[in-house]
Amino acid sequence: MVLIVNGGKAALFSTDRTTCAGSTAEEGGKHVLRLSACKTRTTGTVDSVNKTTLRVTWEGGLGTETYTRAEGGAIPSGLPTASLGS
Repeated sequence: MVLIVNGGKAALFSTDRTTCAGSTAEEGGKHVLRLSACKTRTTGTVDSVNKTTLRVTWEGGLGTETYTRAEGGAIPSGLPTASLGS
């Protein structure tokens, strides 16, 4: 899963071919992500952010996810991958 946040825009791409785009805004002193066309990740609140991770709590029971920052367009190393099967 890839979550891209750039300025006031956000996009999410998933291995199940889900593609969602939306916006970011500050609401009530918190940063909020709003994605359209996503089934489970429509509104998320940023819990924390630093130079390596972004932690978002999604409304609707999905819970909290932590995203790892990528540099230079490369996928970070050491991430778990789905099995390709045999």
